[in-house]
Amino acid sequence: MTRRSCAIYATGIVCAHLLIVGIALVVAQVFQTMIHSRLKKEITLTENSRVFEGWKNPPPPVYMEYYFFNVTNPEVFLAGGKASLQQIGPYTYREYRPRENITFLENGTKVYAVNPKTFVFVPEKSAGDPTVDIVRTVNIPFVVVMDQLSSYSFFLRPLVFMTRTVHEVLWGFKDPILTKVHSMKPDVDEYFGLMWKKNGTHEGEFVFHTGEENYMDYGKIDTWDGLREMSWWSSNQSNMINGTDGAVFHPLINRNELLYIFAADLCRSIHLAYVKDVEVKGIQAYRFAPPSDVLMSPKDNPTNEGFCVPAGECLGTGVLKVSVCRQGAPIVVSFPHFYQAEDAYIDAFEGLNPNKEEHETYLDLQPTTGVPIRACKRAQLNIILKRVSGFPKTRHLKETIFPIMFVNETATIDDDSANQMRTMLLIVTLVSNFPLLIVGMGIILLLVLVVLFCRNRQKKNDVKRIDFTEAFHSFTTAKDDTAYTQVSDKPDEPSATQANQPSRNGSYIAMSPVEAQKC
Repeated sequence: MTRRSCAIYATGIVCAHLLIVGIALVVAQVFQTMIHSRLKKEITLTENSRVFEGWKNPPPPVYMEYYFFNVTNPEVFLAGGKASLQQIGPYTYREYRPRENITFLENGTKVYAVNPKTFVFVPEKSAGDPTVDIVRTVNIPFVVVMDQLSSYSFFLRPLVFMTRTVHEVLWGFKDPILTKVHSMKPDVDEYFGLMWKKNGTHEGEFVFHTGEENYMDYGKIDTWDGLREMSWWSSNQSNMINGTDGAVFHPLINRNELLYIFAADLCRSIHLAYVKDVEVKGIQAYRFAPPSDVLMSPKDNPTNEGFCVPAGECLGTGVLKVSVCRQGAPIVVSFPHFYQAEDAYIDAFEGLNPNKEEHETYLDLQPTTGVPIRACKRAQLNIILKRVSGFPKTRHLKETIFPIMFVNETATIDDDSANQMRTMLLIVTLVSNFPLLIVGMGIILLLVLVVLFCRNRQKKNDVKRIDFTEAFHSFTTAKDDTAYTQVSDKPDEPSATQANQPSRNGSYIAMSPVEAQKC
């Protein structure tokens, strides 16, 4: 057997083994199962896990952008007309949110933590100075007192609208109305601000599942302020505390599932559905966003019936009354500019322009690890204004859900974390697709085998052709070398030595004279 034949046989054997092993590994998904099992063990809220430090002190910067609706025609609105709103902002604050008092419970399967938030103003990302810029908006303390303490109307004569600096409306000021009420009800705070007493405080005490027992429970809330379910709403389903706090999600996310988040500021859990694939800093991600049915009217989505308090008193699509967890204040939440809400709420004002790009809430999640790589949480604060007897200023008012401000909370993965994520995903991809690499090598060797076989066959044909040519050449050369003597037409003249012998032709075989005579 020639060296060429040995090479062909060896290549064929290796090719067959690679294809068989590779296809078997692809079908069995051995490497993919192995890497998924490793991810489920690594992505847990335990001290030695790779994700624990990032959960404890998130590296991506979080920014809170506050936008206010400045009322430009308060007199027209009080007379029964349509209010004209002018959006001002953003006023941007950097949010620091490390987790503190971390304690592991129940053999490390659960972890306790609080999440205090601190805000620092960022001038370069803001539209102006909040300590200087003025905003005219609804006098929320007056509306709250008017709604709850109508018996005290005899000494409450302020205006429905107030003019304050942005800083005062956000972080607090001593309100004259609340001061009067405080003199009679000491438990009522004299100060008011949308973020009053929220700088440096947390939203409650959380206990989370670490994910060690089941990777699907990674980061899920077990209790909030000691509660496994709330008691504010009118149905068991509405009172459930579902999902995570939005900071982490289980690994190996698929497009068909719903993700749940418990939002303490909304007093409820909401779900998010897959929207589309996106890319953030070279990382492939799935975008999830609240579908339209989250704040849909119970007429169209009966599961939202439980968010009507008292039972049966429901608002329309796109808004949620949260008075039950706001000390009875007539507060309503929605998406900015009443995005995904009924047209009636939008048409009641001039200056609103809801659109998906600026007002949608979404999360971009890396599906393999479940890590949020970009987040945009947008929510609008509104208050119910209506006519109240005993308050002359409200006699022309139509009941309205009036926009006050909205916040855009954003976070994007930082460059260092993005580089680490890309490297890790590359390793995961290579390991998961290793059987495909084996199959690919087998296919390449198969092509090499075909080429070698064809060349070997061509070589044999060339050898046969060369042998035939040489044989033909030898035959023709032999014919050329053979001597032929021409036979003369003239008879040979007898020589002197042949005079006594009988004559004979050229084909004569010599015989003795005696024999010749006998014949």
